[in-house]
Amino acid sequence: MLRFKNVILWIVSALLLMGIASHAHEAHTLQQSDQLAISLAADQAGRLWRASVKEGVVWVDSSVDLGKTFTAAVSVNIKPMKIAAEGEARPKIAVSKEGNIYVTWTESLKKPYAGYIWFARSVNGGKSFDTPYIVHQDRAEITHRFDALNLAPDGKMTVAWVDKRDLVAAKAAGKPYDGAAIYYAVSNNQGKSFEPEKKLADSSCECCRIALTNKPDGTVVAMWRHVFAGSERDHAIAEITPDNKAPAIVRASYGHWQIDGCPHHGGALAYGQGFGYHMAYFDGAGETPSLMVARMDGEAWVTSPPKKFGNMKNNAGHPAIYSLGDQVWLVWRETVSGQSEIYSMRSLDGGKQWSSAQRILSVNDKVDYPQLIEIKAKVYVAVNTGIEGFKLIPMTD
Repeated sequence: MLRFKNVILWIVSALLLMGIASHAHEAHTLQQSDQLAISLAADQAGRLWRASVKEGVVWVDSSVDLGKTFTAAVSVNIKPMKIAAEGEARPKIAVSKEGNIYVTWTESLKKPYAGYIWFARSVNGGKSFDTPYIVHQDRAEITHRFDALNLAPDGKMTVAWVDKRDLVAAKAAGKPYDGAAIYYAVSNNQGKSFEPEKKLADSSCECCRIALTNKPDGTVVAMWRHVFAGSERDHAIAEITPDNKAPAIVRASYGHWQIDGCPHHGGALAYGQGFGYHMAYFDGAGETPSLMVARMDGEAWVTSPPKKFGNMKNNAGHPAIYSLGDQVWLVWRETVSGQSEIYSMRSLDGGKQWSSAQRILSVNDKVDYPQLIEIKAKVYVAVNTGIEGFKLIPMTD
């Protein structure tokens, strides 16, 4: 009876989040005709770089006037493929201090839930891209999806993804296995190649984005929705240290949300300027599912009491978070009577206290999930819309 009640609560939560009935895990990786999903990066000169998908090709363009105009887009992959560019899945982009452009994306294969993680780089300032290649050595037609890309200050590049090779092996051996796994691969040579992939964790949720950030010393930090004992789908954090020691998996949220499905709703993560990490995520537990924001101590690994935000009656979801000194910004999307709205909150004391929610955008249009980006020490929220196009809204004074 308890399991039945939890399933009903999960379905209600999914309806609130997506405004549609519960659907298969693969739905968020299918190629769509109307693809608003983009990723952004800024270089040291303040140029904004954008990765998008059209007709099975990843395109990269840039802007020197804060998104008012963009250069002609350059194709990354010559041969079109079925690319995941919807919702939680999208191509990723990063720019090195040398000006190299790095891009990853997920190819959706014919077999259900299967995918490959691809990588390509430009070493001539985005004029052209080298021949793309698959990041992982495992080439089985299984799940390798929901890629995440991080470029650390020391130049180390880390790609992480959701991977089901261990689930397949467990089934073949007649053993139980919950969820999927998180794997990652590292490049220390500016993307010429990646070292063989390593497993970060077993039992991750199957279809939630992975959040990556880094510390000044080059430590890469990952947060993902994890399947804990009893099918509790809370969040976990792990640090991938420069010495490549086996990462310790730390529980980051304690909603104790018991579901037997994936909510397609990954979290957001930001480095907390010395004390630990800022986290924003969805928790569907209990009678009142909600978005949450919290801090985690990076030494004691203790999470502060989470604070609820957003209006779940308006399908509040998919937050982004960014930290710059003692200031922290939080943005998310809501839908009100057909209007797409973006809201924000701000903390001036490292996430201890937050301002009230402010509506910063309202359009009668389809809107992608908002993203926060720093350009020359100023923070902006980036929003891609269907009709009105790309918008960059300043968050700093």
